[in-house]
Amino acid sequence: MKPPVFIVGCPRSGTSFLYHLLLSAGGFAAFHTQMNVFDVLEPIYGDLGSAKNKTKMMREWLQSKAFQASGLQAREIEARIMQECGGASDFLRLVMEEVARQQNVDRWIDSTPTNIPHMLRIRRDFPDALFLHIIRDPRDVALSLDKRGWSRPLPWQKDKSLLAAGLYWEWIVRLGRANGRELGACYHEVRYEQLLERPREILPELGQFLRHDLDYDRIQRTRVGSIKTPLTSFEEDLKEGRFTPVGRWRDRFPSQQLAQFEDLIGDYMGELGYPRATSPSGNRAFEVGKTRFVYRHFYQLKQWAKVHTPLSRMMVSYSDILFDK
Repeated sequence: MKPPVFIVGCPRSGTSFLYHLLLSAGGFAAFHTQMNVFDVLEPIYGDLGSAKNKTKMMREWLQSKAFQASGLQAREIEARIMQECGGASDFLRLVMEEVARQQNVDRWIDSTPTNIPHMLRIRRDFPDALFLHIIRDPRDVALSLDKRGWSRPLPWQKDKSLLAAGLYWEWIVRLGRANGRELGACYHEVRYEQLLERPREILPELGQFLRHDLDYDRIQRTRVGSIKTPLTSFEEDLKEGRFTPVGRWRDRFPSQQLAQFEDLIGDYMGELGYPRATSPSGNRAFEVGKTRFVYRHFYQLKQWAKVHTPLSRMMVSYSDILFDK
């Protein structure tokens, strides 16, 4: 097998779009769902080197849409997992390599965006892995997260979902870039806006990094998934024939909240090349600093609890996330 590729990014930043671009280029195993191995499966079932945990996990995983998407034979993959799987990374490798073999290709991609906190562990377990971090304007990300009801403000700030989404974007993007600096040459960043607007310029750069032919004309002829039909939180735009994923925030972001949003994360936006649309408000400095402090520690604590405590097993089951229930 050639080096696997891990696509990461804040949810709603274009991870699926990038994944489908690579699939359209050919040579990668098609697996039209996310495995969620490190951020969901392992925290729920525990150490997958344990026969007891593997048995319970496989009993449910074989009923999941992830298994259905794999195209594998239940008895065969279950036997391999029970015999050869020594942990979560082994499970991912065994499943994805078998999917690739069945499709007669020699490369696979994991496009689970929330792998960002696990990038260094993944690199340890997959020494030849390559990481693509896709970054998008946080104002468009926040609108999409909020539209889907995926933003999670603190209980006493239910009316601040857009602001919470922006703070989450900054937290997860900062973490991804910090991990990327440690990974070095096996890490590459790509901007969603550039990929959408200048694909003929950006794709050769990605192809060189991945050591894979990403021919734009072939991609357009094949057009897999969201390259053919965009995945969007704003389906009404598709119906009206005005799909504009770049800069949607200019028309849709509430003006008062936009100023607050940019006060909270405007400095980091600017670092990444997304200029503010509003002027900084100096009279909210204390409130801004307090909110940033609280949310940064909230997201850190939540991630720690998810991985190191039974929180995931108490709050949600793998079947609720990956099954059509």
